[in-house]
Formats: sequence, C-alpha cells, structure tokens
Amino acid sequence: MKAHDLRSQLNELAMNLWWTWSPPARRLMAGLDPDAWRSTGHDALAVIAGLDDDRLEELASCDVFLETLSTVHRHRREALEGTTWFDRTCPDADGLRIAYFCSEFGLHESLPQYAGGLGILAGDHLRSASDLGIPLVGVGIVYHGGYYRQGIEADGSTRVEHPDFDPDGSPMRDTGCVIDVPMGDRTVAARVLRMQVGRCPLYLLDADIEPNDEADRALSGWLYGGGPDLRMRRQMLLGVGGAMALRAVGETVTVDHLNEGHAAFVCVQRLREAIDAGLGPEEAMDAVRRRTVFTTHTPVPAGHDRYDIDAVTSLLSPITGPAGITDATLAELGREHEQFCMTVLALRCSNHVNGVSRLHGLVTKEMWQDIYGERRREAVPIMHVTNGIHLGAWMHSDAWEFWRRHGIDLDSVDPDTDPWKQADSIEPAELWSLRNTLRADFIGEVRRRVEARARRLGTEVDASGLLDPAVLTIGFARRFATYKRAPLVFRDPARLAAILGDPDRPVQLIFAGKAHPDDLGGQDYLRQVFEHAGSNVFRDRVVVLEDYDIALGRSLVSGCDLWLNTPIRPREASGTSGMKVPIHGGMNVSIPDGWWPEAMDGTNGWSFGSEEEIEDPEERDRRDVEELYDLLESEIVPAYYERNEHGLPDRWLHRVRRSAVTVPPVFNTHRMLAQYLEQAYLPTHRG
Repeated sequence: MKAHDLRSQLNELAMNLWWTWSPPARRLMAGLDPDAWRSTGHDALAVIAGLDDDRLEELASCDVFLETLSTVHRHRREALEGTTWFDRTCPDADGLRIAYFCSEFGLHESLPQYAGGLGILAGDHLRSASDLGIPLVGVGIVYHGGYYRQGIEADGSTRVEHPDFDPDGSPMRDTGCVIDVPMGDRTVAARVLRMQVGRCPLYLLDADIEPNDEADRALSGWLYGGGPDLRMRRQMLLGVGGAMALRAVGETVTVDHLNEGHAAFVCVQRLREAIDAGLGPEEAMDAVRRRTVFTTHTPVPAGHDRYDIDAVTSLLSPITGPAGITDATLAELGREHEQFCMTVLALRCSNHVNGVSRLHGLVTKEMWQDIYGERRREAVPIMHVTNGIHLGAWMHSDAWEFWRRHGIDLDSVDPDTDPWKQADSIEPAELWSLRNTLRADFIGEVRRRVEARARRLGTEVDASGLLDPAVLTIGFARRFATYKRAPLVFRDPARLAAILGDPDRPVQLIFAGKAHPDDLGGQDYLRQVFEHAGSNVFRDRVVVLEDYDIALGRSLVSGCDLWLNTPIRPREASGTSGMKVPIHGGMNVSIPDGWWPEAMDGTNGWSFGSEEEIEDPEERDRRDVEELYDLLESEIVPAYYERNEHGLPDRWLHRVRRSAVTVPPVFNTHRMLAQYLEQAYLPTHRG
C-alpha cells in the first residue's frame, strides 16, 4: 500500500466517530504515534496529519498493521452497512425519524463539547442508536470554548482554562446551510455543521460567525457559561434554531426527543409550524404533544431553568407573534409560581415523559404533581427509563479481548440477548489476572499524570513508586456537585487512616472530578479532598487527579477494584459511572440512590446508608459514613485480602462474577434505546 493511500484510509476511519467506540479501532489509532496520541489529547485527525512519510512507509510495509487495519475496516463496514436490529424488529415503522435535542454531547475526549453526565449519556445514546439502526439524528450546539480544562493548583484551588476548539479541524463538516434565528428584536445567524456518529448524523449550530456581534457569538462560546440572559438565548438557539436547522438540511423528523429542559423551546417552534400549516390553536397544540418525548434528569428543584416570563415572551415574540400565539398563551405553557420554567414547558408539551431510574421516576412524579393537577402521585403520567452505558465506548481493549475470549459476544446488538451469563463460569485465576493487569495499567497512568501535573506547576516529582498495583484500589470520580459529598469518606480521618494504612491489608483511594466554574461549594469540596490527600496522614494512600475527562474516566473505571458513590439520596437521578466498572471486573459500593437500588441484589456489590430521608444533615452524614467504614472493615477489605491456597480471593471474585453477570446485561444503552423505542418513539410516531 502506498503512503498516500494509507493516510486516506486512516482519515476516512477518523472522520466517522464509530472508531471511538470500537476498542480495536481505538488501539489502532493510539499505536500510530503514541507520543502524538498523548500530546494531542487522543485527537486522531491531528495524529494522522502529523505522520511523516517515513512513519507512513513503515506502517504501510508492516503486514501485522495492515491486517489489523483491514480487520477494523471490515468491522466498520459491518457496523455501518446492511440490515440492522431495527430493520428486523420494526418492519412496520415506515417514516420514523427521531430528532434528539441535547445541549451537550460527550463523544470523545478530543471533542470538548460536554460537561458531565448529561452529555456522556447523550453520546452513548447516539452510539447505541447507530448500532441498533434506529433512525435518529442528534441536534446540539458547537462550543468554541468547550467546557473547561481543569488544573488543581498547589493550594487545591481550581484553575479554569477554556480550550480553543476549532470545529473546522475536527470531524465536523459544514453543511453549507446558514439559518437566521429571530430572537426578540435581533436575528442570530448560525451555520449548520454535521458530524457522523456511526449511522447517526449529529447537527451542531455554530453562532460564532459573521455577521453576528460579540454577544451573539458568545452563544457558541463555552458550555454553560454566562448569565441567565445568555443561557435563555442559547436555549432558543438549541430549540428553535435546531428545528429550523433540521428543515434547512432536509431532515424530516416525526419525533422530537428533548433530553432535559434546555431544548424545550423546540415545542414553541413546532407550534408555530403547525399553525402555519393551517391547524387551529388547539389542534396545533395537540399535534406538538403527539410528536414530543421528554426526558428529565434533575431531581433537585433548583436545577431546573427558570426565567422572567416577560423576558421569555419578548425573546420568542418573532416566533409566536406571526402565528397568533399570544403572550398569555406562551406564559401559561411554562408558568410555575410566576416564573417561566423550561421543564414545565416541556412537561406540558410532551406526550411521553420519563425520569432516568425507577427511584427518579417516583421523585419526578412527586416533584411535578401540581403541574398535572393530580392528588395521587401514582396518577402522574411520568414513566422511567433507567440510563445505561455503551459497553464498547467505555471498555478497555484488554477487557474487550478477555470477554470475547471467554465466549461473551460483544459484537451482538440484540438487546434481548444476554451473553454475560457466561461470566459466571470464568475461572477465578483468569479473572484475577485481568484485574491485576488493568489495575497495574491504571496505576501507571496515575503516575504519569502526577508527574505531568508537577511539571505544569514548575516542579519535578518521581512518582514511579506512587501507589501499589497489588493494593485494593477504590475510585471516586464524577462532577463535584456538593450533593455528591466527595469529602464524606474523610469525616473521621483517624478511622479512615487506620483502614487505608493497615500494613497487612492496605487500601488506596483515587479521586477525580470537576465542579462548575461558578460552583464555589463544589470547588471547595475538591480543595478539601486535595488537602486530605496531601496530609501526612493520607499521603501515598490518597491521590487526586486533575482535568477529569472521558479518557481519564475510561482509565479510572477500568483500573479501580471498587467504585465509591456517596450522594444525598434521592438527588442522584441515575448516575452511570458505576455501570462502567463491572465490565472490567470491578464492583460498586454506593448509597441506595439512582440506578443502584435496581442493580444491587446483595451478591454483586455493597450498599450503605438509609433509604429514608434524614432531615438533620449532620446526623445523615454521620450515619452514612459509619456504615461505610463498617463495611470496609468487616466485609470489603477482608474479602479482597483473604486468599485461598492458590493465592486467590475467592469471596471477592465470587462477587466480581456476580457483578459482571447482573449489571452489564441490564444497564446498557442498547437495552435503554430498545425501551425508548417500544415505550416512546414508536407510539409517538404512530400516534
């Protein structure tokens, strides 16, 4: 093969994000130039562009590499062409086309277009839609400033640095369409970009273009930046502009799926379109409801966007006025206690509404009971579809090969099949070998990151002896919102120090996570954890890693033996990070919140804390952490360190197998998408 042809093949592979959820394809990309792979933040296009002729010639003459590349391309063709699960199971769904609106999409670490769990879920949603063949398109916004790169300074404070993201140097391609979105007394122009996520196109609106002024360009600035006015206008760009963009590029959709209330203004645009098509006001409203699916993720009232009613009606007047939609009509659609609530607008305009776990569904029913005018919580028409993860996107390539070698078919895209039953018959010694390999790989990554941070701060650190690849390793990594209580485990430092520092049965803790730049409470929690990690009591037993992103998350969930989750129940709507641990032979220890009450069966991990709400926060935290300490001392640590005559921790590995058998078959996005299809998409399309 000629060097030029090889570069073309690699670019073709990199331009479709399918490669990001294929472990063999990720490994191939990483091996092109390992140093460039690391320095570019795993940017495949940048790595390929940087390959010189000598390296290309070397690769083009390597039979092993060419065979690997051929295999990856064959898997790609199989994934993107031919008959799909959807084709086989839904032959009567003619014309179904779903538009999935979300303010952020977490697709890969080289694409900083996400802040946390909402975007991560959205990325996995698109991946599984592609694998299953469900006809879905994504709609979002381009952020030139990304979210933010996080540095942890010497005093534990957070350094915020916004990346300079260039969409033209990414897998995004300009469709040539530019839309004009009227907002109040002005018009905002946005070009429509397209990124291919397997079979699914993702359309992204870019307002950082001429002829927009600085204030309008800021709509594509950094994710979640700015005050209420900017946030409201950005949500109009997403909802109204997103609907206009779909029309401009020729997409005819029959179902609108709003992933959180940020996109609720799409309902106003759809109402305008229905009235323009000749429907009366009531018929038009009914038509909007019949086509709209809404997923809410926030069990905390303060987490739902609320605006001044007059500001909303003024902003939307160019949409509502020509259609004869009065300010009073619009205000009533979103009114909640004399404010305009985006979630209320979505609730009143949707035919199907769901929370993201069984517990969250119950909480959501109660939260919005008054909006539906129901006296009984059970009568509120809100369902739940528990979140999941895309297994391939989060699986370490060594784990991928391990499961396949043991008869677990990870290429299957049938949500009704369960290959994970096979995990129960895997020999303990082989499972333990996998854990030791993944843990050691992760410890190596931790050491590299600690040394890199030291260099950034102008110092030199030899981290070659930091942590022990044989020691029980517990991970805590997530958004550093205060309700997630990251410092909880340090409540009794002396008792924790005794657990971690036991010379015969040591334990090590790894933390990572970001707080929003304006969340001073969350940043203070990070500082507290950092100070504990640097104290004499916990030094070398607790490590805090900076710049939490998808790459670090993938490394953490593969390398940690146990995943710690400490939210205030019931504020964790679902959570998905813990779902990624069992596919690597790990387990969870968690408060009974979010997805965990549905997964925990007494054999596949541990639960601590009360299911009853305790009003006194001091008493609640004290009880929760004492139960955690008790579990660590009496069950978890002994199970890890008690070894049989072959040096294997039998009790631990029994739970590991149960974790692998019970969690991945249920808590995955293939199951989740099939559930959305059956309960929401098809009924909405046919309705």
